[in-house]
Order: sequence, then C-alpha cells, then structure tokens
Amino acid sequence: MISARSLFQEIVDNDDSYRLFCSIAASGEAQGGWENGRIAALVPASLRELAPKVTRHGADEDKHGRIFHALLRKRGLTPAAVPAETDYTALLERRGIGLAHDKLRRDEPLTELDIITYLAHSRVTEQRAADQMVMLTKYFGDHPEVGKAIRMISHDEDNHLAYCHEELLRLARLGHGRTIQRILHDCAHAEIVIYRDVSLAVMDHMGRILRWPKAKNGGITTGIRALYGYERLVGWRRMVSLRMPERRNALGGPATSAPEFA
Repeated sequence: MISARSLFQEIVDNDDSYRLFCSIAASGEAQGGWENGRIAALVPASLRELAPKVTRHGADEDKHGRIFHALLRKRGLTPAAVPAETDYTALLERRGIGLAHDKLRRDEPLTELDIITYLAHSRVTEQRAADQMVMLTKYFGDHPEVGKAIRMISHDEDNHLAYCHEELLRLARLGHGRTIQRILHDCAHAEIVIYRDVSLAVMDHMGRILRWPKAKNGGITTGIRALYGYERLVGWRRMVSLRMPERRNALGGPATSAPEFA
C-alpha cells in the first residue's frame, strides 16, 4: 500500500532523492524570503505598522532555506538544480498569483491593494505549507535526521498562517472584505492547479531516481489527481475562510534563530 509516510521515507533514505527534495524546498523558501524582504521595504505609509511582521515573515523563510541547506551539508550533499516544472513559487507568479517580481524590484511604494494581494496569496500558500508540515510532523517529527527541522518549520508555518488570518480580518473590518474574498478565491483556484502540476512533476523525478515500477507511478499519479478533484470541488474552501487565530500577533517580535542549522 502506498502512503505518504512510506513515500517520504524512501525519499529521505536515498541520497539523490533527498538531495532533490531539500533543494526544491530550499529554493522555494529562499524565493519567499526575498519576496517578503522586498514587500517589507515597499509597504505603503498607510500600512507601515505591517512592515516588521512582513520582515519577520521573510526572515523565517530565509531561515528555512538555510535549514534545508544544512540538512544537505550534514549528509555531505550539495544542492541540486531545481527543475523548472517543480518550482511552485515561480509557477504561481507566472499564473499571475501574488505580486510580480518585476514590481518588487522597483523602488516604488506598493499600494494597499498590493498588500491585500500579498496577504491573500500568503494565506492560501501558507495553508498548504502548514498542512504539509503537520503531516510530516505526525510521521517524522521524531526522526533523528530531519525531525527537529520539521518541528521548527511547522511551528513557523503555523505562525505565518495565523498572521495572515489576523491581518486579513483586520483589513476586512476596514472595508476591504469583498476585495479580500475575491483575491482569496482567485488564489485558491489557481493554487490547487499549480500544486497538482508540481506534485506530478516532483513525483515523476522521484520515480525516476528511485526506479519505481510503472504500477507504483500510476498509483501515485492517480492519488494526486484524486486530491486535485476533491480540492477543485470542495477542498478549496479551507483556503479562503478566515477566522481569528488562537495565536494572536504571531509575528510580533524578532524572528527566532536556528543556530544548530547555521
């Protein structure tokens, strides 16, 4: 029987698949760190109180990138080239989701609509990240090699998701509710397509590395497509709802460090 636990165990146990997994993860986190850093620098004057939280969001993602690189070094591995079809962040941008990198490279203040777009995009993608980390923590939180990293990243992703909920609800109270819901819906429907495509691409690469038989590849592909079908019908709703989180001001204060992964 194919399970998420058995698949991840195979990936972790093989140096080549582990190298690709960590490289893809590190690349995505580094891109997120850069994006948040630029957004923090360009926050409009009317929302300047958000800048420290956006900065911390980016610092956390930079930290996650360093953690994945440290996991590679511990095994004596170097980062692998990330195949374009597995680059979740770049594919979302190409789909027009979130803030375009060319806008972030300019030294022009963003608008309130840009910040709402950033927060709504983050609310959707952080839901995905938080869900994945909860699953990995359940199965591998005590793993001697990757357990500590997984637990640390999972805690941060929960904070990021809480922050997005809280800030979007605050902006909704200021009269932006319809805009927020529209952007959330657009992001969620695009994200589930990109997630399906990236999942298929990643598993295709892993299958070749690990020499999975045709039947196993077929079973994994069927599972990914079934998840997409569920999310397209009803699962997307969990990505667009907003509720006040138990963790309030989750990104208040400085980012936590991870010296053991430096």
